[in-house]
Amino acid sequence: MLSWLIAKGGHDSWINPAKSLVSCMFFVLTSGSNMRERTLELMKKYPLIDGHNDLALQLRILHNNKLSQIDLHNVSNVATDINRLKTGHVGAQVFAAYVMCTAQEKDAVRLTLEQIDVIRRMCSEYQELELVTSAEALNSSKKIACLISIEGGHSIDSSLAALRMFYQLGVRSMALTHTCNTPWAESSSKLYSFYPRSNNSLTKFGKAVVAEMNRLGMIIDLSHSSWDTAQAVIQISRAPVTFSHSSAFAVCKHDRNIPDWLLHMLKENKGLVMVNMHSRFVACSDSGNISNAADHFDHIKKVIGAEWIGIGGDYDGASRFPHGLEDVSKYPALIQELLLRGWSEEELSGVLRDNFLRVFGEVERVRDELKGTIPAEEQIPFSEAANPCRLVLRPPKPVTLSTRNAPSHAQSGHAAVFAMVFAMLMIHFNPLL
Repeated sequence: MLSWLIAKGGHDSWINPAKSLVSCMFFVLTSGSNMRERTLELMKKYPLIDGHNDLALQLRILHNNKLSQIDLHNVSNVATDINRLKTGHVGAQVFAAYVMCTAQEKDAVRLTLEQIDVIRRMCSEYQELELVTSAEALNSSKKIACLISIEGGHSIDSSLAALRMFYQLGVRSMALTHTCNTPWAESSSKLYSFYPRSNNSLTKFGKAVVAEMNRLGMIIDLSHSSWDTAQAVIQISRAPVTFSHSSAFAVCKHDRNIPDWLLHMLKENKGLVMVNMHSRFVACSDSGNISNAADHFDHIKKVIGAEWIGIGGDYDGASRFPHGLEDVSKYPALIQELLLRGWSEEELSGVLRDNFLRVFGEVERVRDELKGTIPAEEQIPFSEAANPCRLVLRPPKPVTLSTRNAPSHAQSGHAAVFAMVFAMLMIHFNPLL
């Protein structure tokens, strides 16, 4: 850089190298300042729609969902609060109603309802937040728009009726699996032993779930699903799907990421991959930097194009994030990195919000096409979802008073035998009888 300044500055630069160094520093600082200003102007114009956030999970873990005990503007020990969302220019946040896989076959539905409740309360008790349930409302909101997603199909307990009721409560997206298989879909994780699969990544009931989500206008989320399940869903879904928080397998070989062949299928589906910020998924280690995260954007853009990319940070769900992207306030640093790599305003407006709005709008268009279709009545066979907490609804056998008090045939037979043996013994030991 100094030699360049000498060549440009002529004789004065030879006489005063210190002056040249100052000029160099001023040039770098001015350039960096201009880039930051450009980034913030861009994000002000196109506020970010973040596809996945687990703040509600942390509210349960840290505060037992007692919102009265905290100020959501400034929450300690988490990566998300209202002040940091504003700093990060997040215009909309998809909040996950997530319950652990250990609740499967137990009280997953109740726990999911409680997580939906706390998200709804967050978005109604703070004037900066607004619960939205449509693409139009999302796009027109002047606040931080809140959408609700269920993370894991175990939350519906293999019930299409439960799925419909969650939709009535405002849920607009559901991940088919989390880190466990459901009776009808396969997870990318082998962490739990629930419902082992054998060449059946999406069952007949699983296909009914996909069709019903299309009918309702609920976004199908394939993050956490196995590649086979994702492929099966894309092949039958009438609406675009999303990977709400996944990255590129070619850059970081983790099963939670998406291989190139599946990215091509996603493009044909006109869906969306929302790049995850978790260090394990972007840097394949517990440490990483902004450049590691940006590499995933570059790769996916090269393979299928920028119009199929979004951002799903996974803040407060994952444990470690790249240096410089530690919480939701740091999103401008990521966008600045992409600008430095030559991404255009049109490409970044899509990544920030327009691509998600397109997918959500298309999901609603398919819903409108299916408006005359009656709700699905498919029920999962008991043999596929058998567990101790799943009641088989059948009336009890009628019991009358006389029947209840009368001895059974077996009891009567045993009494008669006992009486005969007792009598023979008495005769044997007392001949006078």
